[in-house]
Amino acid sequence: MDKWIDLRSDTVTCPTEAMREAMGQAEVGDDVYGEDVTVSRLEAVAAEKMGKEAGLLVASGTMGNLVALLTHTHRGEEVLVEAEAHIYYYEVGGMAALAGVMPRLLRSEKGVVTTGHLREALRPADLHLPRTTLLCLENTHNRAGGTVASVQQMREVTSLAREYGLRVHLDGARIFNAAVALGVPASELAKEADSVQFCLSKGLAAPVGSLLVGDKEWIDQARKWRKTVGGGMRQAGVIAAAGLVALESMVDRLAEDHRLARVLAEGLAGMPGILIDMGTVQTNIVVFDVSGTGMAAPAFVTALKERGVKCNAFSPNTVRMVTHKDVDEGDIQRTLEIVREMLRC
Repeated sequence: MDKWIDLRSDTVTCPTEAMREAMGQAEVGDDVYGEDVTVSRLEAVAAEKMGKEAGLLVASGTMGNLVALLTHTHRGEEVLVEAEAHIYYYEVGGMAALAGVMPRLLRSEKGVVTTGHLREALRPADLHLPRTTLLCLENTHNRAGGTVASVQQMREVTSLAREYGLRVHLDGARIFNAAVALGVPASELAKEADSVQFCLSKGLAAPVGSLLVGDKEWIDQARKWRKTVGGGMRQAGVIAAAGLVALESMVDRLAEDHRLARVLAEGLAGMPGILIDMGTVQTNIVVFDVSGTGMAAPAFVTALKERGVKCNAFSPNTVRMVTHKDVDEGDIQRTLEIVREMLRC
């Protein structure tokens, strides 16, 4: 295949030329000794953008979420988490295997946890029950199709959590997508959370890395946990330099990814046998049901790959496509043409 149209994820993005240049010129030092000035600069910028005191560079979003769990909780405690949240669904059981905490699953409305959902799960203190100490939220919500929780929704649910003495961690892997969709600074979505994790290597297109932010004392503790799980890095300024470019120049362009996702979704929605809940198409993720075509999702994905389009089966009946900087309008229109041709077969 001369050119793939790769819609599997925004993690497939390649670094920009500006990132490559910054990586090549990055001033570096040993970050475990606190001597990498580029890492320190990235951590400071990340904290500022989220309205927090301090930041910590980690290798991945999964590592960031794990370090947050380890820092916030003790073994045997209960963590409230949405039933299909990334931290529960896709992170290899780390919350149980490594943090030793017990998840209690929350219902949601298209990935958004409301005060009603939280009240359903809150229980009084009881000798027989684990101590509940942490609420984990996700914005945007991956498995719900990239849906967004508003500033007001975030404020209401975190306020209720505070009433019950819970701390709040926000998995904001795509928080800048949420911020762009809502037209607000990311710091407004992060404001009420004690800690936030966000990714540089998804829509922002940096090659690797995520940030964990919170107050300074908490980040100092998180830094030790990062070292515990093998996340201490040395001359990591070559990574951080790309992250700085991502934060400086790649956020506003996410609106184009959202526009193309809408174009893609509207085109697919008009095809026989395909069902899409357009209410979930809020950012750069499109999830659609193909059972009406007579094909299971894995077979649908295979047929597309044979025609030059990569995407993922999201369930036995659903397919996920994700727009990003390395696909353009022509790629989206070509994808729609290929699906139309395929469904006529």
